[in-house]
Amino acid sequence: MSEAGTLTRAELADAVHREVGLSRAESAGLVEQVLRHMCEALSSGQNVKISGFGSFVLRDKAERMGRNPKTGVEVAIEPRRVLTFRASQLMRDRIVAGA
Repeated sequence: MSEAGTLTRAELADAVHREVGLSRAESAGLVEQVLRHMCEALSSGQNVKISGFGSFVLRDKAERMGRNPKTGVEVAIEPRRVLTFRASQLMRDRIVAGA
């Protein structure tokens, strides 16, 4: 993992290279294909569930009133679609165990 504690695409590709034995270029291509497929599914309105990892779920948020914290003025917040992630129970257990 990089110094900042963030796993990057390059590091994922390197892990695939080590674990599966594909060339570095093939590993990078495989990671790109998986991420592209996930993005396309989410863009078309589908949720993405990876068993043992978690679910990426699209939610439609209704219009609501918010408040500018600096001025206190109320403002309408437009309806929007948001992406949420919910870790699977297996992933949560692994995180708690520190593995």
